[in-house]
Amino acid sequence: MRFIGRELELATLNTEFNRDGGFVVIYGRRRVGKTTLIKEFLKGKTSFYYLATKEIESQSMKRFAGVIARTTNNQMIAKATFNDWIDLFRLVAEYKPEEKKVLVIDEFPYLVKTNEAFPSIVQNAWDEFLCDSNVMLILCGSLISMMKKHALSYESPIYGRRTAQIRLLPLQFTDIFPHQKLEFTDAVEQFSVTGGVPKYFDFFTGKKPLYDEIAETVLSKNGFLYEEPQFLLENEVQSPNSYFSIIKTIADGNHKLGNIAGVLGLETSALTPYLNTLSELGFIEKQVPITEKDPTKSRKGLYFISDNFIRFWFRYVYPFKGELELDNPQIVLEELDKDFTSKFVAFTYESICQDLFAFFCQSGAIDFTPSRIGAYWVNEYGDENTQIDVVAVDKQNKRLFVGECKYHKSPIDADVYFDLKRKVEQSKDMTKTFAGYKTIYGVFSKSGFKDRLLDLNKNNPDLVLINEYLII
Repeated sequence: MRFIGRELELATLNTEFNRDGGFVVIYGRRRVGKTTLIKEFLKGKTSFYYLATKEIESQSMKRFAGVIARTTNNQMIAKATFNDWIDLFRLVAEYKPEEKKVLVIDEFPYLVKTNEAFPSIVQNAWDEFLCDSNVMLILCGSLISMMKKHALSYESPIYGRRTAQIRLLPLQFTDIFPHQKLEFTDAVEQFSVTGGVPKYFDFFTGKKPLYDEIAETVLSKNGFLYEEPQFLLENEVQSPNSYFSIIKTIADGNHKLGNIAGVLGLETSALTPYLNTLSELGFIEKQVPITEKDPTKSRKGLYFISDNFIRFWFRYVYPFKGELELDNPQIVLEELDKDFTSKFVAFTYESICQDLFAFFCQSGAIDFTPSRIGAYWVNEYGDENTQIDVVAVDKQNKRLFVGECKYHKSPIDADVYFDLKRKVEQSKDMTKTFAGYKTIYGVFSKSGFKDRLLDLNKNNPDLVLINEYLII
């Protein structure tokens, strides 16, 4: 996939480039597009881009010297022998001192693994001469835990030196869809598998049926993503089997802390550190009803797998690893036929609708200034569970948006709107929390709306209908 999105990140990098002594830390999971972002930013700039690898330190220095030699067009540097990083950094600083330069150290954690003192070496070089040498420094890495420990934490020698940090996340659906040549439904189903990880789109192009691309890329032992979650976890944590068990338990439909602990036979206090680590790494997320004033202390939180591909993998790949090892993907394809669209994609569609709402607000298509966007759920009356897919709060203007998402084959009728109103009006929790707020209702549909709902919409400014990617 060609470079798309990342406008905010590019703006941040350009701001830091124009600053005296810009020092940026970029981190995020593998394949999320960190290097692509950096290379897009470096276009037209004098730069030293060094990609660290797993090798002994002397070889790292030799390759870094080669980078400097090519940028400065001085091949004598490549032939020299260096045994001190400071000497190499000084060569960068001394090259064209009147011109702004960018020094990028990509996969910074590999250098730390080779030499635990490397953050101190960077700190010394930065403090002594780099910060005053017309150099912008970028440290980048895919190992999130190590980047936090060695580049961002208070204990790191380079703490306090950075002027900005970017945690690069997967792209949103609204970033991707306008650039795809896919029907809305096909794009949603593809996004349900890939999420917004740019590298995955090299293999999910839409040129073949989605199930064929899944079979080739995910279900085949030789497929690019067959063991992806294992690679991601093994690089980040010391006991991946324990984390695998937790993610699998959540994938099986256990979302409450007590239920997860019960299935695993653990005390909740013993489970919490694992959940916190998985949350920090971006594998799972804790969601709370939007009525909760302090989400961090809420006891109503539910845990979900936040990454679409990992959720897909644990639902359709992990349980059938034995069959797949025997080159039998048919059992997975049969599972996909059972509930991929009705349950798996429909669940993803709810998060896409939240993204769509945020996009329409940001673009001005919907007059709403959200301070929070989330969902609402509670078992509050009778035996019926109250759930609202999209809820947003505009504190500035005291307005509430509530929306229902329907990934159905048929157009949506007015009953969905009336049911949504009933949920809000009968919710003691919502009426108390948002007393005095004006409520705006929304219905999201991938298959349009019936005439009765369209007629209601014509004379109701407090009803928003969104069909696929368009506001009606």
